[in-house]
Amino acid sequence: MKNAALPEDKINPAKIILDAAVNRFSEYGYNKTTMAEIAEDAGMSAANIYRYFKNKEMIAAECAKNWMCERTQTLKSVIRDNHASAIEKLEHYVLTTLQVSQNKAKENRKIDEICAEITKNRPDLVYDKIKNEESLIMEILSFGNQTGEFDVDNVVETAATIHAMLVVFNVPMFMHLYTQEEYEQKAHAVIRLLVSGIGKRI
Repeated sequence: MKNAALPEDKINPAKIILDAAVNRFSEYGYNKTTMAEIAEDAGMSAANIYRYFKNKEMIAAECAKNWMCERTQTLKSVIRDNHASAIEKLEHYVLTTLQVSQNKAKENRKIDEICAEITKNRPDLVYDKIKNEESLIMEILSFGNQTGEFDVDNVVETAATIHAMLVVFNVPMFMHLYTQEEYEQKAHAVIRLLVSGIGKRI
């Protein structure tokens, strides 16, 4: 699993370590992975890896931050479609949330261990993720108020409530609970309920 040699100016040791860690965590799980194994997969000495990360927990946290950043950017891209209505933005947000979680669960079959580690020891990262996603929902709701599609008095509170409603679609470790078809049915049911609840009354 070692990385192929790269030109000196192309080497980013921290990224090489993180890539090796992601592969190792996915294959063997967080709990069974050691710093020495990550170092070996990264093609460096165990002593050298500590120059960049003082322990496995720091590596897991950095991996989680990268995943969360990618997730946020993906969600931003789907809700900032200038041609979409507010209702379409909300639908895209819910369905993409589900899709991203499903994809991550498929890519990393041991992701439950990372989720448990981050939730227990780095709740600040979880809170940041929640805050960022609630902000995106607020953006959708505010746009809907402007277009007249929605009638939301308290955008902040409503966004937090919607985010809580989506938790079953939001966590990769939940993705084994239902089939993909069942999840999609539930997602569309939630979308209909939300639009009915926050839609403009004529």
